[in-house]
Amino acid sequence: MFRRAVSAGWIIAGLSCAAATVQLKEGASVSGKILAEKKDAVVVDIGYTVLTIPRTQIEWIVESVASSSVARAMAPSKSAPVEVKAGFFATMNAAAPDRSVRDLVVGLGQCVVQVRTPGGLGSGFFINEDGYLITNFQVIENETLISIEVYHQRNNQLERRSYKQVRIVAMNKFADLTLLKVEDKDAPKFAHVPLGDSEALAVGERVFAVGSPLGLERTVTEGIVSTKTRQIQGELYLQTTTQINPGNSGGPLFNLKGEVVGVTNMKLTFAEGLGFAIPVDQVKFFPNHRDAYACDNDNPSNAYRYLEPPSRTKTAAASKYSETK
Repeated sequence: MFRRAVSAGWIIAGLSCAAATVQLKEGASVSGKILAEKKDAVVVDIGYTVLTIPRTQIEWIVESVASSSVARAMAPSKSAPVEVKAGFFATMNAAAPDRSVRDLVVGLGQCVVQVRTPGGLGSGFFINEDGYLITNFQVIENETLISIEVYHQRNNQLERRSYKQVRIVAMNKFADLTLLKVEDKDAPKFAHVPLGDSEALAVGERVFAVGSPLGLERTVTEGIVSTKTRQIQGELYLQTTTQINPGNSGGPLFNLKGEVVGVTNMKLTFAEGLGFAIPVDQVKFFPNHRDAYACDNDNPSNAYRYLEPPSRTKTAAASKYSETK
C-alpha cells in the first residue's frame, strides 16, 4: 500500500521536482527528484537515470524542499504514518491521512482474497507477508479442502493466481474467526493490510468493504458506521450501511485510512443497509493467541487441538493422585 509521510503545508505549496526519499517494501530506498506521480507509479530522477516505481512496491515517501522549516515538518518522525509490526500483524504507528476509496482499493485489492471450499465461498485478507490470512469460521466450517484466489499486481497488471495448499492454523467458532496459511512451495511474499482500532471509529464515519459477494470478485461497497455496539446473541458488532451479501463473509471492512476496522460476517436478509462486522479489536486477540485455538489437521473428527495443562497444574494433580492411592 502507498503511504506518504508529508505535511499539509507541502500539499498546499504544490512544488514540483521535490527532493525525496522513496522507501521500498523490501527495505531498500531510493533518493532523487520526483518528476511525476501517476495513479499507479512514481517517476524518480536519481541523477544518472530515471526510475518508474510501481506504487505497490512503495512503503512511504519523505519529501523535502530548500526551506528548513518545511523540511523539518516533512522529516521522518514518530508521527509519520508508518506501518509497524504489532506481534503477528501490522498496524500504523500514527493516524494516517484519509484518502478516497478509489485510491485505496488500488493497493488493497491484492490483499483481499476469495476463499473457496467444496461447499461454497467467502472472502478473506492477508495480515502478514508470510501468507497468513483471516476469514470467518462459517466460510470453512466442516471443510478441509480450501483454496484461495489472489490478484497479484505486477508491472501495473493484475495477475490472478490460485493457491491450493491452504492449512487451517486456528479457529474460533464462537467468535466466527479462522486463521489460514498459504503453504504452496512457490508462494511469494504477500501484500497485506494493517489492522486499525475499532475503538477510534465514530458513528457516521465512512467505511467500505472489499470481497466476493455471490462470487463477484473484487467487489467494493461503501457506507457508514451506523453503530459500534450492536448486541447480537451476547456479542458486540459494528453495524454498517455498507452492502454485505453472501460471499462477503470473512472480508475486511476498511476505514478511509486503509486500515481494517472489522471483519464482515452477516446481514439481515429481509432488509437492506443492515450489515454487521466483527470489531477489529476482537480480531487482533485471535492471531496473537492462535495456540489457544490451534487446529489439528490430522484429526478430521475433532479439529480442535487441546493444549497440555501448565506444569504446575500437572504436578498438583500428580501429587493429589499419589495421596489417594
